[in-house]
Amino acid sequence: MMKFLLGKIGYGFLTLFGVVTIIFFLFNILPGDPARMLMGQREDGEQLKNIRKKYGFDKPITTQYLYYLNDLSPLSFHSTNDDDYTALQNKKYSFVKLVKISSIQIVFKLPYLRESFQKNGKSVSSVIGETLPNTAVLAIMSILLALILGIILGVFSALYKDTFFDRFISVISTLGMSVPSFFSAILAAWLFGFVFHEFTGLEMTGSLYEVDDFGETVTIKWKNLILPSIVLGIRPLAVVVQLMRNSLLETLNQDYITTAKAKGLPTFKIIKNHALKNSLNPVITAISGWFASMLAGAVFIEYIFNWNGLGKEIVNALNTLDLPVIMGSVLVIATLFIIINILVDVIYSWLDPRIKLN
Repeated sequence: MMKFLLGKIGYGFLTLFGVVTIIFFLFNILPGDPARMLMGQREDGEQLKNIRKKYGFDKPITTQYLYYLNDLSPLSFHSTNDDDYTALQNKKYSFVKLVKISSIQIVFKLPYLRESFQKNGKSVSSVIGETLPNTAVLAIMSILLALILGIILGVFSALYKDTFFDRFISVISTLGMSVPSFFSAILAAWLFGFVFHEFTGLEMTGSLYEVDDFGETVTIKWKNLILPSIVLGIRPLAVVVQLMRNSLLETLNQDYITTAKAKGLPTFKIIKNHALKNSLNPVITAISGWFASMLAGAVFIEYIFNWNGLGKEIVNALNTLDLPVIMGSVLVIATLFIIINILVDVIYSWLDPRIKLN
């Protein structure tokens, strides 16, 4: 197990290194001066010069790339020269000094995602830290909805194969997979948040936290979670239903299930103790992919329902060319994908002992 985990973590770091390299050069070869993006309408020749020097924009692209890697690396090197970009006084993070060699200090720290161009020097980590939990809550509720209902409907659909119930579930699942998320979101917001508002009590838009008119009291509005989580969970729900149905039908044809039936075991016990667990592997695969995608930010859902999550923040950053926020968000998303994939492989081995971790 330990060898497997170390191997996966190693591959994960290589993947993350590739993502870092791609996004850095992708966003730094775009037309436009990052210093001017940072200054906005307050352009001034001397200020632009100072900004380029402070953030290392006056250096060659390869040097800027090394600076970026140094910022992201937990073990990083810093100059004692206060005018250098790598000087510690210009960094807004906690660190532990390990050793000093000549004019270079080696420190240990958390990855530094730099500062937002558009939020008055606010750290990217803070921006992501404020929005990612909202997206996580939305994603978890949507996945739980899809997983619980999907498994139940998939099991019944398999047990009542080729009946009206099975065909009805198949049609609904196909419709759920084919309808675009933005259309479902608009339709749900209009129907349940506007047309039937008196009966549902739901709003067309709203986030998890709401602040009063005085900006003092923060309240949690759980009802604002209902519509976006249902809409976001529709497509993975449809996928889980079909995967669970097909996988369970295949499992029920196995010899050990036939033997269990011959012994006179009740159908419920056969499904619960033998068939269900071995039918979950394809479902876990699908759910892990959907969950990672949801954490990446359900952009359309969050934007339509005005949900203050990471997806909405990425859209705002793209509109304002806030490159550090975009780059930092992509890195966080990539890291989540890697972690989730490793966890899924471990869960596989638990669900099906025939799968060995190599």
